[in-house]
Formats: sequence, structure tokens, C-alpha cells
Amino acid sequence: MNEDLDNHIHKLRLQHKISQQELADAIGVSRKTISTVETGRFTPSVVIALKIAEYFAVPVEQVFALK
Repeated sequence: MNEDLDNHIHKLRLQHKISQQELADAIGVSRKTISTVETGRFTPSVVIALKIAEYFAVPVEQVFALK
């Protein structure tokens, strides 16, 4: 688990009614990548973090935050 990084991907997915697979397809990564980032087992690259934020049309700080 990443103890330094928090994220709101699950909450954003629920608000937009999309699955991990739909988000993964939209940003060009695997569903497993979304899952491991969402659960904090994997710290995303800056590119993946920015693509997720862009997909939800929010600043990256609204998706990810330091704990």
C-alpha cells in the first residue's frame, strides 16, 4: 500500500457510473492498472495520473493527494 498517496478514483468512477474496464479502455491501460492504482498498491506514473484527471475533466489534485 502507498502510505503517501491518496486517490479518489473509485468515488469519481461511481459518480460517472463507469467501470474500471471502461476507464482503463478510455486512457489506454489495463483494468489491472486501474485496480492497483485505485487500491493504492501501485503509484501511477505522471502520465497515467494526468490521463485519469483529464478523463474526469478535473485537476489532478482532485484525483490524487498526498496524505
